[in-house]
Amino acid sequence: MNKIALITGATSGIGEACARRFAQGGYNLILTGRNTGKLEILKKQLEGTGIQVLALAFDVRNRDAAKKAVDYIPLDWRKIDVLINNAGLARGLEPEYEGSFQDCDEMIDTNIKGLLNMTRFVVPQMVSLNHGHVINIGSVAGDAAYAGGGVYCATKAAVKALTDGLRIDVAHTRVRVTNLKPGLVETNFSNVRFHGDNQRADNVYKGIEPLRGADIADVAFYAASAPEHVQIAEVLVLATHQANGTVVHREK
Repeated sequence: MNKIALITGATSGIGEACARRFAQGGYNLILTGRNTGKLEILKKQLEGTGIQVLALAFDVRNRDAAKKAVDYIPLDWRKIDVLINNAGLARGLEPEYEGSFQDCDEMIDTNIKGLLNMTRFVVPQMVSLNHGHVINIGSVAGDAAYAGGGVYCATKAAVKALTDGLRIDVAHTRVRVTNLKPGLVETNFSNVRFHGDNQRADNVYKGIEPLRGADIADVAFYAASAPEHVQIAEVLVLATHQANGTVVHREK
């Protein structure tokens, strides 16, 4: 039987790229997102490649909705081999003392609480089966704070701590846990951060060839494809001209 991967935030960016890469690798997919229309379009596209897709529309921030969605998964789909906690976002780039409370809440609720919700509802089954792999999409931003990004950086630092903690908690099992930390990736990430300001979003990637969602998906698939005795614990992936979260060489 095909392996099964559950991917959150699958309708765009890294999540969509992971869906396409794991479909290419022969996985059946459980895809989640808030946009029902995009989920259905992606489902039909990927089913055209010969795999099966279960689309679940809900917001990972909503614990009751997340539990209801996971409970809805049919019995023959319950043996989830890979959980990719990808749903996440950044909002705003104002100083910490001026930032919008709404933006702060959205980042904390999505990047931390949403990840915890899905971990809590999916991983117990992996532990009971003594099999599975959790891949959390972190960020280079979790390594060190930068101006205007304190809250976002804090959420991604939390992802690292939660990933490390989970790896410790399941060390007695064959469940593997990976923290995948991208640098600059050209997706709709910056457009979301700047609330639809396309020009400001485009400037983020000026003068540098950034990573693509497919680059991160390739790394996620590699980690999932390693022999079961190999655990890719943490991977930092940067564009060639990016040294860390703040040092970027841009061509003029």
